[in-house]
Amino acid sequence: MNLAIILTWFRVAAMPSIVALYYLPYPWAHPVAGLVFGAAALTDWADGWVARRFDQGSRFGAFLDPVADKLLVIAALLLLVQANPGMVLALVAIVIIGREVAVSALREWMAALGQRGRVNVIRLAKYKSIGQMVALACMLYEKPLWLLPMYEFGYVLLLLSAALTLLTGALYMFRARTAMRSTSTS
Repeated sequence: MNLAIILTWFRVAAMPSIVALYYLPYPWAHPVAGLVFGAAALTDWADGWVARRFDQGSRFGAFLDPVADKLLVIAALLLLVQANPGMVLALVAIVIIGREVAVSALREWMAALGQRGRVNVIRLAKYKSIGQMVALACMLYEKPLWLLPMYEFGYVLLLLSAALTLLTGALYMFRARTAMRSTSTS
């Protein structure tokens, strides 16, 4: 196991801590949960940098990295929807989770067809992921920080990220359309 994989596993292992911290009955609990989430989110950049810089890329790492990202985002979304029930936040969570499931399934299908390259990660999807991670860290932090209303800032950023989520999902579907058409007529 190399450093890149260890950083990715940290992201997975951080989830129970984030959940436990978030539910502690102390005024510092939500901010600390947000900070731990933010630290875990930073490992998404760090594990990729380490893998490239020190030639630690692996098939397992390429598999685990997006799984860890999705688990971290989904755990945070579930926490926030449960703590702040409302139609808009629930719909945003459904859009984000639904897109992740659909694109993951699309990638599996394209790989089975030998067309994996059609749905390689696009730059806009990286921005979507950064937006989601920053938004969720701010929303989990919840308390104002230096007069910045963190929850509200995160909420607006999450709405923008949800729009990018829909757009990138549509772009992946569009890129895979030729392969999808040829299999639907077979």
